[in-house]
Parts: sequence; structure tokens; C-alpha cells
Amino acid sequence: MLDIDAIRADFPILGRVLPNGKNLVYFDNAATSQKPQCVIDAMSNFYENYNSNAHRANHTLADEASSALENARSQISNFFGAKPENMIYTSGATEAINLVSYGWAKNNLHNGDVIVITEMEHHADIVPWQELSKEKGVEVRYVPINNETFVLDMEAFEIALEGAKLVCVTHTSNVLGIRNPIEDIIKMSKKIGCKVLIDCAQGAPHEKINFETLGADFLAISAHKMAGPTGIGCLLTSIERIQEMGPFMTGGSMIKKVTTDGSTFKDGHAMFETGTPRIAEAIGWGAAVEWLEQFKMEDIHNHVHEIASFAGNEMKKIPGIKIFGDPSNKDSSGAVSFLHENIQSQDLALLLDQGGYAVRTGHHCAQPLMDALGVPSTNRASFWIYNTKEEVEGFINHLKYICERFG
Repeated sequence: MLDIDAIRADFPILGRVLPNGKNLVYFDNAATSQKPQCVIDAMSNFYENYNSNAHRANHTLADEASSALENARSQISNFFGAKPENMIYTSGATEAINLVSYGWAKNNLHNGDVIVITEMEHHADIVPWQELSKEKGVEVRYVPINNETFVLDMEAFEIALEGAKLVCVTHTSNVLGIRNPIEDIIKMSKKIGCKVLIDCAQGAPHEKINFETLGADFLAISAHKMAGPTGIGCLLTSIERIQEMGPFMTGGSMIKKVTTDGSTFKDGHAMFETGTPRIAEAIGWGAAVEWLEQFKMEDIHNHVHEIASFAGNEMKKIPGIKIFGDPSNKDSSGAVSFLHENIQSQDLALLLDQGGYAVRTGHHCAQPLMDALGVPSTNRASFWIYNTKEEVEGFINHLKYICERFG
């Protein structure tokens, strides 16, 4: 059982009073989670006590920074059931996906090859493949959702899979909160020798993801949605895939030797980590992982699911509100997307903010999914470990007030 009061005490921002005098109620966790004090302290401690560039020098601070960077790699990779050599630091899931596109697909896919993605992908898992299609002539196939159940059309996926070389699927939709059947997707794809990339940005905060047992070729993960800092993430991949890749970016750190005649690159993950490392961010992510390890991810998911189910059921009772997705589904991530039939989404968000409630508004970097849903945007309330049923009750009452007054 989670001690929510104790958990909330770890997050200083949750005690904030907004300029209008309202207490902050943070329901925008699918965009980014808040950070516990231990993460803030770990990053501050680096800057205060051993700030230095890593892997550059032999003085004390440089040694300490290098050790902290690599210790964080070990912590994070272990959390995801991978070895340190399987982990490449990136700026987030977006860069991780682009690394697969420019580092692997560009070297291994050719004109006429097929990439399968879905309508529910984040733009970060759409635009790189569209650009690769223009450059290399690969075909991009989109698997639709079922507009009644909002789940992925697996019959269409099976058809789209024919002749495919790469499948790219989000673990969990950032709009609908729906978890895709990634185990089945990986199994079906591997059966025909297809490589698989899973965007785990939304899955990692809600589920214990294990790289080894999952069996995907590439996992893209962001730190900032799972209590870590912004500006860092990783790509988890196998040594075999790394050996098939070329560098995405070039410069310092990733080279063996540079002469006026040319350059040679380091092996393994070092080839893809050019420039000054994200040292403080890595340390912060390591602290976040250590903080999360005191809980069972199943308990976190069950807590979030209970809150999201309650929110969704209560919101459906409000005249004019439409829910997209099914928050009561046992695999839901806690994201509840909704619209009012008469109140524009931006206006609704501003009115909710006046009550202290922070929600996301817009197309959520998922415009093809918005097109499939037949709407330009939605509002989205998304919950995590520190949110409470009492917060949701206040939210529902404020939403009812807005709808009665302005709807």
C-alpha cells in the first residue's frame, strides 16, 4: 500500500500556492512529472561539490563526475533490465527515436522497404520516418485505431506487417492512455524477422519495463515523465543493433582518432554520445530511479488506475463532456482526454487553471490521432503516484461549475 501523504511530502512543488491564491493541483503528468527532493538535491550536489566535465581529465572533480555519470548508467539500465553497454544516453525519447532513424534505419533500410507505425504515435515517432521516406524511398504504413473502442486495429496491423522491415509502436498512447499489446506486436513482428522499436515514454512511469524479456530491438525512454529531470533519456538496444548503426551526431568524445585525412569512431554506446555529457541530468535520473525502486510499479499503476477510473466515471456524468478512451481499462495509464461540446478546449483549460488545476490542452503532438478522432484538440488530465482521489473530487466539482456556467 502506498503512503500517499509521505510520497507527496517528497515533492516540494506540490505545496505551491498559485498567484491567484489557489493551491496547485497538478494533473499534467503525461507531459512531465514533478521531481522529488532527492532528485533536486542530487543535481544541486553535483553543481555545488564536484561540477566538472566527464571523461576529459584526470583531476579529482573529473574523476568524480565520470564515476557519477557511469554509476547512473548502471542504475538506470539495471532498472530497465538491461546492461550498461545496452544503454545510450540521449536528450529524451525523441532523440532516441531519431537515433534509430538516422543511426540504424538510414544504414539498413532501402528504397521500397516498409516501416509500420500507428495512428496513435507521437510526432516524434512519425516525422523521422516521413523524412526517411523522402530521403530513402521507404514506405510508411499507418495502422488505424478502432474509432469505437479507441484501441489499435490488430487485424489491420497484421495486414500492414506483410513485408515490413521495421515496426515502430508507442507502448502507451499519450492521448488515450491506452496500452498497446506490445508483447503480441513484438512476437508477430519477430516471426517475420522484423525489427521493433517501442516508444516507452508513457509506459515507463507506470510499468516495470524489462528490456531483456520484452525482446524489442529498440526502447526509447524519457527521464522527465518518471520523476527525473528534463533533457535526458536513453535508447536501449542490443550490441548487435549497435554494431549495425552509424553515428547520428559527430564531434568530440565519440572519436578514436581524428586527422586531416579522416576520423575513426569509438565502439559501442560511446559512438553515439558526442559532446559534453548530460552529467547533472544523468545523476538526477539515477536518483529518480533509486527513489522509484522503493515502490512496486504495480502499486503505482493500481493507484493511478483507481484515480483515473474514478475521474473518468464522474466526468461522464457531466452534461456536454465527452471522454476519448477508456480510463477504466485495467491497462490505462491514467491519461483522461476530454472535450466539452460547447466550450473551446483552450478556454476550458484556462478556466480549470483558475481553480488551480493544471491540465494539458492541444493536439498533444499527435495530430494524426486527432484527425482519426475527428477533433482538433482535447483537454487531458493525467495522474501519477502523488495524486489523490480528493484532488479529483475537487476537480470534478470545479469542472461541473465551469460547464454549468459557461456550457
